[in-house]
Amino acid sequence: MSPFTLHSIESAPDASRASLRAIGEQFGFVPNLMRVLAAAPAALKAYVTLAQLFESTSLSPVEKQVVLLTVSFENGCEYCMAAHTLAAKMAGMTPETIEALRIGGPLPDGRLEALRTFTGAVVRQRAVVPDEAVRAFLAAGFEPEQILEVLVGVTQKTLSNYVNHIAETPLDEAFSGAKWSRSTAARQV
Repeated sequence: MSPFTLHSIESAPDASRASLRAIGEQFGFVPNLMRVLAAAPAALKAYVTLAQLFESTSLSPVEKQVVLLTVSFENGCEYCMAAHTLAAKMAGMTPETIEALRIGGPLPDGRLEALRTFTGAVVRQRAVVPDEAVRAFLAAGFEPEQILEVLVGVTQKTLSNYVNHIAETPLDEAFSGAKWSRSTAARQV
C-alpha cells in the first residue's frame, strides 16, 4: 500500500498548484504521476524541468520516445511504458517500432536501434558503457553532444520510473489502452 496521496490542484501544496494547473491545461487532465510528485514541490519542479529540457534537445520526437520507452522498459515501469506508448504514437512512431520497444526487441530502423541499444546500455550499466557502444552510437549518425542529451532523457525517466515504483502510481484511465507489464513483455519475446 502506497503512503502517497494523489493530489488534486486543491489538495496539493501551494508551491505545486501552478504546475499542476499548467499540466492539466497541457494534457486535458493531471496524470497520476504529477499528482504524486505534487506532494514535494521540488520533485514536481525537477521532473517538469527535466521534461522541458529533454524536449528542447536535438533528438527528433520519435528519437525522444525511443529513449523514454527504452529507459522505462529497462526499469520495468508499467506506468511510463503505457503513457509513452501513447506519446510515441502521437509522435508518429510506427506500430512495429512501438511493439519492438514494448518487448525489448530490436528496432526495424538502424539509427533508432543504435539509439535503443546505447540507451539500454546506459541504464543497465549505469553509464559505464564500453567504447564500442559509443562508437556504434556515433556511427549511426548521432553527434557526441547527443550522448549528453540521451543522459538528460535517462535522468528524466529514471526519476519518474523510480517514483512510480515506490509510490505504486495507479495507471490513469487515459493510458489504460496501452497497459504494459514486464511479465507480458517477456512472454512475447
